[in-house]
Amino acid sequence: MGIGLLPLLFILVPAVELWLLIELGARMGGLATVGLIVLTGTVGAALARHAGLGVLRQIQAETARGQIPAAALFDGVMVLISGALLITPGVLTDLVGFALLVPRVRRFLRDRLMRWAGQRIQMGHASFGVSTFGSVPRSGPGHEDEVINVTAERSDDDSGHAGPDPRKTDGEA
Repeated sequence: MGIGLLPLLFILVPAVELWLLIELGARMGGLATVGLIVLTGTVGAALARHAGLGVLRQIQAETARGQIPAAALFDGVMVLISGALLITPGVLTDLVGFALLVPRVRRFLRDRLMRWAGQRIQMGHASFGVSTFGSVPRSGPGHEDEVINVTAERSDDDSGHAGPDPRKTDGEA
């Protein structure tokens, strides 16, 4: 059985980052390398904050117009990932983090991610659930560990009804 992609990334990326930092330290000196790490982290965090505020304004504007801000939400996730990568010491993580701050790069990735997500939803490979985990439990008999699952089902009619009423529990019709 082979190792999965995610565990491989968690092993390979830090190893490459460490190697690159050692090489930079040997060529530039230890103090200059640490200075570069601090500089890219500081500048990157400021740029990610600025980009994140821009995305937040876009989400608010689209919501105020009654639109679903799907593209802006994808952008927001990418800016959040960018910020995390930029405050992580390393050369590769900084390159990816700075790339995610470039609107053209985000648009390219966002379009592909949205297309992929749309295909997953159309093929029925995506489902959404709602649970009461972490919330205050309901009291009384019959409410122990209650979980209400909400799954969108494709409807063959044009009524706009997308399956069972999600407000009803399993025992109701």
